Amino acid sequence: MKKHADIFNEIVNNRRSYRLFDTEFLLPKEVVQRSLERAIKSPNSSNMQLWEFYRVKSKQAVEEVAKICLDQRGAKTASEIVVFVARPDLWKKRQKFHLERIDKSQINIDNTRLFTSSERNYYQKLMPIFYNTSFSFIKDIYKSVFVWFKSINKPFIQDVYSKFIPLVVHKSTALAAQTFMLSITAEGYASVPMEGLDSKRMKKFLKLPKGAQINMAIAVGRGMDEGLRGERIRLPYNEVVFDV
Repeated sequence: MKKHADIFNEIVNNRRSYRLFDTEFLLPKEVVQRSLERAIKSPNSSNMQLWEFYRVKSKQAVEEVAKICLDQRGAKTASEIVVFVARPDLWKKRQKFHLERIDKSQINIDNTRLFTSSERNYYQKLMPIFYNTSFSFIKDIYKSVFVWFKSINKPFIQDVYSKFIPLVVHKSTALAAQTFMLSITAEGYASVPMEGLDSKRMKKFLKLPKGAQINMAIAVGRGMDEGLRGERIRLPYNEVVFDV
């Protein structure tokens, strides 16, 4: 186990945000594919996987997306750019996926159905309560009463209101983005996350629907030393970590 920890420690320490890539080097396409396959395995809220990843690969497309990313050097010199998109609007599609999966898994060899209702109820009943934003104002009033009642005598989840839905989905998408960047580092290449971009133009370029939300874009390639902004600077451990 120590060997694995040492390897992971090396990956974390080597991951840096490179803002300049070698334009003469062509990143192997399978590097990004493997990294996205790993990103898909990232933890996410209720396993709803409300994310999408858009690979921008062609030279022309990268140039167009670089403009949308405000002409950042990392974007302009990248071999590829991957756009991470939060999709709270796809909750019904993901719900259907899980319900179908559950129904298939509940068939015994003798073709009789196992009665395990808890997981099915979770996706069939709870997911619409949280993700369905129709008449959200009225629903939030009912939710506030319900949460108040449930939390009188014991802890109960508080962040169930409509305003928290995008936050939940973006947190999951960001976890996938971090997995992706660590994977790129493990493959021996570099990346830089970019939140400074025109989300409206990015959605238009990717032909995304109104309900989709841009989380971030990540440029990848072979990093150039000039693309690093000096040594990594972080606050001291004791200023951000507290024992309780």
